[in-house]
Amino acid sequence: MRPRASAWIVVAAAVLAGCAIGPDYKRPAVMEPQTFRGQATAEAASLADAAWWEVFQDPVLKELIREALRNNYDVRIAAARVQEARAGFVATRSDQFPSLDYSGAAGRSNATPGLVGSLGPQAPTTSNFYSLTLAMSWELDIWGRIRRATEAARATLLATEDARRGVWLTLVSDLAQAYFELLALDVQLQIARNSTDAYQRTYDLFLDRFQLGVASKLETARAEGALGGAQATIPQFESNIVAKENQIAILLGKSPGPILRGTPMYEQPVVPVVPAGLPSTLLTRRPDLRQAEQQLVSANARIGAAKAEFFPKFNLTPLIGTASPEFSALTGGSATIWAVAGTLTGPLFNAGRTLGNYRATVAQWDQAKLLYEQAVLTALREVSDALTALSKLSEAETGQDRSVKALADAVDRATDRYRQGLANYFEVLEAQQQLYPAQNTLAQIRRDRLLSHVRLYRALGGGWSLTDAQWQDQAQP
Repeated sequence: MRPRASAWIVVAAAVLAGCAIGPDYKRPAVMEPQTFRGQATAEAASLADAAWWEVFQDPVLKELIREALRNNYDVRIAAARVQEARAGFVATRSDQFPSLDYSGAAGRSNATPGLVGSLGPQAPTTSNFYSLTLAMSWELDIWGRIRRATEAARATLLATEDARRGVWLTLVSDLAQAYFELLALDVQLQIARNSTDAYQRTYDLFLDRFQLGVASKLETARAEGALGGAQATIPQFESNIVAKENQIAILLGKSPGPILRGTPMYEQPVVPVVPAGLPSTLLTRRPDLRQAEQQLVSANARIGAAKAEFFPKFNLTPLIGTASPEFSALTGGSATIWAVAGTLTGPLFNAGRTLGNYRATVAQWDQAKLLYEQAVLTALREVSDALTALSKLSEAETGQDRSVKALADAVDRATDRYRQGLANYFEVLEAQQQLYPAQNTLAQIRRDRLLSHVRLYRALGGGWSLTDAQWQDQAQP
């Protein structure tokens, strides 16, 4: 090997191994309590360790989730963004290596050179010109500008991949939430129909007694008013059910239409207390927190790239090729040309543009840092809210279920007393008007328990241990 070539290799290796200027990334110190608020004791296990198909047992819901992972538009958009970020990373990384370009030209002229590059008068003879060249360009990354830019692009790619995982988790939770809300609407519609039937029977009874002269017009009118009020709620629930089905259809990536139901709401399993894991692991589990941190890494790397702009850039530009007025000389080797050039460029005066860009990247890092810290606090709050709701709603459902059973018994007893002439209508009406709202409240509490379970799974970063391949495998038919 020639000494000069060896020297160039040593110089290039030294340049590539050099340290990039700018700050190296360090994760900011954030609040990490020992336990979540609402968590009894610290525990290593977490609901987030389970795959979504283990958390949601309803077979119909599972199939809906698989269909959504396959066809949802947000999922497909997120996948395209990952491809865009991956291509951007490849493009940025390519600046670390030499670029090789080719060019060819052929011309024929009958003119002499003129002034200032223009053509002059006619030449005595007509001439030909042919050329074929290879040119290489390589910026020596002495200050690490390209390496910092590549680091930023890599972090952007990772942030985009975490964003896609966040879309998957959000889709699973949004679909489960909408599905449980749909089941709750089914229950409330049935309560409205049951109450309408009960008020209809009461009204028919009073109407018969009124026609026989036993009941008063006041009792009959009150019974008819209660019947009309109950009938008015049925179309509202039916409309809400259609809207909820349409919402689920959009999540599935298809036109609005009816949605199949599986396990009824009151048969859906609900666990009052679930393991939440340790708050310190939340930073590595939640995709939105990982995305926010990768955005912070990217902003940190861009500071180094902007700082390197204050220093000169070194470029090597060798060229080799052939040029001749005879086409046969291009392949004969007698018209070989070559050139080697090294250039040094750097800012001298640009009215503060370089300094302004640097200060802007520092401000962007400050914003990314604050957004990351805010995201951590928001995550801690969401976990605490869901944990507390699960615990308190379990207690609330126990009490409300007791109330519904007692009120149902009161309606039966009041109706029997009325038929025996031992009570007036107002006792029956009062008992009915207390029972059906209580049944609706019980349905809402059960719905909220199911939704809190979904929110906790999402807040903990559910399915964090699943690989991208596992997520995508579940989307297969």
